[in-house]
Amino acid sequence: MAISMETQLQSIFEDVVVCAFCIRHMFMDTPEDERTKLISCLGAFRQYWSTLPPDSHDQCVQWIVRFIHGQHSPKRISFLYDCLAMAVETSLLPPRMVCQALISSDNLEWERTQLWALTFRLIRKIIGGVDYKGVRDLLKALLDKIQTIPNTVSSAVVQQLLAAREVVEYILDRNACLLPAYFAITEIRKLYPEGMLSHWLLGSLMSDFVDSFRPTARINSICGRCSLLPVVNNSGAICNSWKLDPTTLRFPLRGMLPFDKDLFEPQTGLLRYVLEQPYSRDMVCNMLGLNKQHKQRCPVLEDQLVDLVVYAMERSETEEQFDDGGTSQLLWQHLSSQLIFFVLFQFASFPHMVLSLHQKLAGRGLIKGRDHLMWVLLQFISGSIQKNALADFLPVMKLFDLLYPEKECIPVPDISKPQSTHAFAMTCIWIHLNRKAQNDNSKLQIPIPHSLKLHHEFLQQSLRNKSLGMTDYKIALLCNAYSTNSECFTLPMGVLVETIYGNGSMRITLPGTNCTASGSVTPLPMNLLDSLTVHAKMSLIHSIATRVIKLAHAKSSIALAPALVETYSRLLVYMEIESLGIKGFISQLLPNVFKSHAWGILHTLLEMFSYRMHHIQPHYRVQLLSHLHSLAAVPQTNQNQLHLCVESTALRLITALGSSEVQPQFTRFLSDPKTVLSAESEELNRALILTLARATHVTDFFTGSDSIQGTWCKDILQTIMNFTPHNWASHTLSCFPAPLQAFFKQNNVPQESRFNLKKNVEEEYRKWKSMTNENDIITHFSMQGSPPLFLCLLWKMLLETDKINQIGHPDQPCVLSCPRVLERIGARALVAHVRTFADFLVYEFSTSAGGQQLNKCIEILNDMVWKYNIVTLDRLILCLAMRSHEGNEAQVCYFIIQLLLLKPNDFRNRVSDFVKENAPEHWLQSDWHTKHMTYHKKYPEKLYFEGLAEQVNPPMQQQSHYLPIYFGNVCLRFLPVFDIVIHRFLELLPVSKSLETLLDHLGGLYKFHDRPVTYLYNTLHYYERHLRDRTNLKRKLVHAIMSSLKDNRAPGWCLSETYIKCGMNPREDNVWIPDDTYYCKLIGRLSPGPFPNCDWRFNEFPNPAAHALHVTCVELMALAVPGKDVGNALLSVVLKSQPLVPRENITAWMNAIGLVITALPEPYWVVLQDRIVSVLGSPCFTTETEWVGYPFALLDFTACHQSYSEMYCSYVLALAHAVWHHSSIGQLSLIPKFLSEVLKPIVKTEFQLLYVYHLVGPFLQRFQQERTRCMLEIGVAFYEMLQAVDQHSQHLSYMDPICDFLYHIKYMFTGDSVKDQVEKIILTLRPAMKLRLRFITHTSKMEPAAATASVPQPSSSVSSPAPQSNPGPSNLPLSGAQ
Repeated sequence: MAISMETQLQSIFEDVVVCAFCIRHMFMDTPEDERTKLISCLGAFRQYWSTLPPDSHDQCVQWIVRFIHGQHSPKRISFLYDCLAMAVETSLLPPRMVCQALISSDNLEWERTQLWALTFRLIRKIIGGVDYKGVRDLLKALLDKIQTIPNTVSSAVVQQLLAAREVVEYILDRNACLLPAYFAITEIRKLYPEGMLSHWLLGSLMSDFVDSFRPTARINSICGRCSLLPVVNNSGAICNSWKLDPTTLRFPLRGMLPFDKDLFEPQTGLLRYVLEQPYSRDMVCNMLGLNKQHKQRCPVLEDQLVDLVVYAMERSETEEQFDDGGTSQLLWQHLSSQLIFFVLFQFASFPHMVLSLHQKLAGRGLIKGRDHLMWVLLQFISGSIQKNALADFLPVMKLFDLLYPEKECIPVPDISKPQSTHAFAMTCIWIHLNRKAQNDNSKLQIPIPHSLKLHHEFLQQSLRNKSLGMTDYKIALLCNAYSTNSECFTLPMGVLVETIYGNGSMRITLPGTNCTASGSVTPLPMNLLDSLTVHAKMSLIHSIATRVIKLAHAKSSIALAPALVETYSRLLVYMEIESLGIKGFISQLLPNVFKSHAWGILHTLLEMFSYRMHHIQPHYRVQLLSHLHSLAAVPQTNQNQLHLCVESTALRLITALGSSEVQPQFTRFLSDPKTVLSAESEELNRALILTLARATHVTDFFTGSDSIQGTWCKDILQTIMNFTPHNWASHTLSCFPAPLQAFFKQNNVPQESRFNLKKNVEEEYRKWKSMTNENDIITHFSMQGSPPLFLCLLWKMLLETDKINQIGHPDQPCVLSCPRVLERIGARALVAHVRTFADFLVYEFSTSAGGQQLNKCIEILNDMVWKYNIVTLDRLILCLAMRSHEGNEAQVCYFIIQLLLLKPNDFRNRVSDFVKENAPEHWLQSDWHTKHMTYHKKYPEKLYFEGLAEQVNPPMQQQSHYLPIYFGNVCLRFLPVFDIVIHRFLELLPVSKSLETLLDHLGGLYKFHDRPVTYLYNTLHYYERHLRDRTNLKRKLVHAIMSSLKDNRAPGWCLSETYIKCGMNPREDNVWIPDDTYYCKLIGRLSPGPFPNCDWRFNEFPNPAAHALHVTCVELMALAVPGKDVGNALLSVVLKSQPLVPRENITAWMNAIGLVITALPEPYWVVLQDRIVSVLGSPCFTTETEWVGYPFALLDFTACHQSYSEMYCSYVLALAHAVWHHSSIGQLSLIPKFLSEVLKPIVKTEFQLLYVYHLVGPFLQRFQQERTRCMLEIGVAFYEMLQAVDQHSQHLSYMDPICDFLYHIKYMFTGDSVKDQVEKIILTLRPAMKLRLRFITHTSKMEPAAATASVPQPSSSVSSPAPQSNPGPSNLPLSGAQ
């Protein structure tokens, strides 16, 4: 029969005890004898242990501990503990197992003070042999055990209890080095988080240890981070820098370090600031990790929305007027949009918010803004009350009782003013609640409050009036009050609809021939649309979209009324109705219209998108681009007008993509890039490549890279080259980022020689002259696959005969064959003819004799555009601008463009009249259609070769059916082409004067550019290198574009007064160099308020901060000062003592400089590196004797600044953090190179090393998330610098913070990824440093497992170090090892 383990152990240890005490009473032993005795007593156990299977070892040790703890004699316990110690010392028992069993024993209680003391003395004795992972686990268990000691105990037992503290002290002793101190701080911070006191027994031991990690925490902290704010919708705002925890609103700090208190606080100020900005909802979702697909309530967001409403109520108390477009009106409009979005997607709860509002407004007496608040609540109530329970909305009545204390009836306001709709909001809410109660047969019906009776009676009376006019806001009031009551809603909505549809009989003509539309031309004004609730607007836009789809199905020959088209465009600006608005437009209306082959309506919708849309989210724009590319392949769209419209719209979409939008949008199509590329339009694909080059330059995407291999744009470029193989001129290619240049040099496409082109044209021309049969001519020249030379032939004929003749009949001009050939070729294929013709023109002009011949050439070319209507100006100029000519031929090409645009008066007159007679603020106009028709009557668009047909005698009758044109004309179509032309001219130095001439004559067109400042910003940024020494051209470009807008913008809207006065005037002999005051005032404009208010819904930029940032950058880039000098001047705004920079707001100014300087080209911000180098080279960093004070305190910018003890080095540190915090990941990618090539050679002292760690440490988290390669390079550079410092320094005072930081990097970021490189470095360090870093080097025997339990791992690539196996106690005195 087998004897159980417990029985055998009982027998063994009872014998041990008896034997030992018999011997002890008989003899007095020396220490050696004592050791021998202990070994002999363990003989039986040793034999038994060797027979035990490994899986029983743990159970065996636990039994031994229980046996010992069951003894009552302290002497017996002490002896048995000696036996255990001997068993560990002789490697019989593993120390970790013994320690774990001792601490986890249920019998180990603080009340048994002697057992407690003996136990922890034993642990203190043997814990040195435990691997560091085990020590970490024991520390955790030990701290938990200490927690069981109550707050009050007898002073008599404290001495015994201190044995546990001594073990903790030994574990935390950095000289003992039992485990990485980083593991210990992790366990301590888990048990005692920020603000919680440690157990009294541990006292200062814990706080001192935690304080020893404050330097490490500071190394990983961005100076003044809580004061840094983004610009919403700026490229830097979509990075990980601004993310917050959605539950606590705290920064997602990495590691359990004792960061400064403000970093643990909820960042309500940051979220509130972002929420206040128009068009910020996507950024809010990004910051909080909110996903529209997952309905998740976010209470912290709710609270901030409520606080924002309370703030708006406070603002309203001081506002004199509301409907003047002031800040209060804009704020309430914005709040309404935010509330609807966040409540609609269930990120915020409506009833909770209303109750919270009631609580925060109670007793405040804020009632001036009550109508606006009720207007905001009405927006949501009217749109959602039918789908939700009545109880969700009843809390509004509590708010009513609070805000409407009147006992008497509130008088009816003046309904001729839009503000009246807000005054009626509470009454409308009551009507909706009452209607809901009636429909639900609810007993919760509320009688109309007495104070609202006059309002209610007025609405009832107005409802009975069947003839409603458009002279006041009565219709809006009725729509708002009865939008959930179909019986009452039909009448007012019907009046609105009829106003814009027009009555059935009235017809008006549109530009072109055979094009008529319904007769209503006056759209609904924005004031009226703003006065409708979201629910009413949704009904209106739904009615319009349904009607358009119905007319598309019916294939109606009558075009949509201009009033309907303009009103629909205006409704699409409201983000609150996105699902029925732009989303419905792109995903439902367009596909339905296309399916019905309603080409007129399709043309209308594309015109709307080109000329009337604002702030459309990029994914919708790219989705439309994809639609357009599929449209281009459909045979039915192969007609002149529609093809022109599709290509023009696509060109606008491509060139308008924001630099920060390109990568996120196009990476969505990497699996099938063909969908967003044109299969046949070389011009559109070239435009996309130019946009891609500009975007990657502005965002510094390719920084540190010399190839596109492995990047998101490789497949896109490859697909483009498969679709439309082409080359780029060397002057254009030189502006591309280096990886793009390399790609196009590798993928060079052989080009047809100009000589061959000339020869082929001559041959075809001879053929044409020899043909006498008209049908043969048409068949030959329109045959598929024939060379695209027909326009070249027409040109040659005009050059030779001054008119287009029928060959064989020189007296009869322009027979039917030419227009018919062109019609048969088709709009799509004709583009190839235009392309060839552009190349042929350059050849012809290059070889012309000049003088009269040149004048004749340009006249003929002009006739082909304006007299014969063979090709439109915008298409011909686009083709010419996109060709890849070199040297002299490129200059000739640009000369042709200049002559064609300026020499004849045709285009200049069109531009002059259009600019003079029209204004760009379409949303404020009611007579756009009248002006539009006047212009088209004076300058009719002829898109079907009418000029050729008119040359026939008698004139050939054409049946061209024009598609409706509501907004477009040749001037507006030319604008995106002009953008490209300017860029091409900038690339070629010899044509600078020509560009200035173009800007002088055509610059006025920028009055109608939808993004003039952005265009200027992109141009000055992308061509910074080309424009450095061409200050006059820069000034001319800025002046031409900005002055075109002077009559349509408030003073001070863009450029500063100082710049307009001093910088706009050319002074060749005495260039204006701005002083410090200028830069301070310019940066000061980024604070709220200096720019005039405007309706951001129709502005180029989505919010004031984005506007301020871009206009400031444009002005700085336009200065006749080198970028390096401007960058240094910007840094000096805070690095020098400036009277205009208030000391208390210094971090806000650093934030502004960070925003501005990172939005400028590299020469402007790279100067920061020079400042850092100068700091590191200063005497206090290069010599240890110069340094005064504790470096970590001196580098704590915030504390130093508050105590007026800051130094220049801490200012540079804080400013560098502000700049890098706002930097794109491309800009940050220069840091590894900066570290390895610039800083590493100069870092020799400990202070320099600590400064570099402070500089770069806070950004490792971002590198890990966005560019891991850089993080790994930085990790290695840190060790290499440490090696240099170790070799050059006699004494290191701050080894512990340095090692703590390196462990933080390992466990939070790099894991074992850089192990091979850093191990070699660590082995060369001094012994004390080597010992501290021994858990990284793996120099002892290692287990393969990774220590992951203690430290949270950020990703699968990061692993903890492997544990050692019993290396024995480490008691080296580290002080002597230095």
